[in-house]
Amino acid sequence: MWGALALVVAAMIVVLVVRSRPDNSPVARAARLEHQLACPVCEGQSVADSNAFEAHAIRDEIPTFIRRGQSDAQIRAYYVSRYGDRILLSPANHGLALIAWGLPALAFVLGVGGITVALRRWSRTPRLTATAEDEDIVRDARGDDADKDDGDEVDEP
Repeated sequence: MWGALALVVAAMIVVLVVRSRPDNSPVARAARLEHQLACPVCEGQSVADSNAFEAHAIRDEIPTFIRRGQSDAQIRAYYVSRYGDRILLSPANHGLALIAWGLPALAFVLGVGGITVALRRWSRTPRLTATAEDEDIVRDARGDDADKDDGDEVDEP
């Protein structure tokens, strides 16, 4: 059964990878870059979402860079050199910014591992059964006697 589940998950991953290939048309590249770059004068807005003059200028420049044959990485590098790392909406994948990428993944792995360990310990905990002495203690505590009836009969006054 685990093999079938692994096969289904692997098939889903293959389908996602094949379908998630980015469109490399100039228009799609420009739109993707506009969403990856932050507006230099706005707080928390991408170039695509901002109406600031600087954002309009960047939106007008990106297609020019693409027509010149520059790659997305070169275009991002140009804006990083001009505005600094704050122009990127996603953190870099090196240095201290690597923590922003790695910390959620590490937390997920540790969480799954912790749940797995807890479930294994829980499933291995022996189930205790009551001994005859335990049942006698409970009967004495309840005031039950073995001589009494089920309690189905009603005592008449």
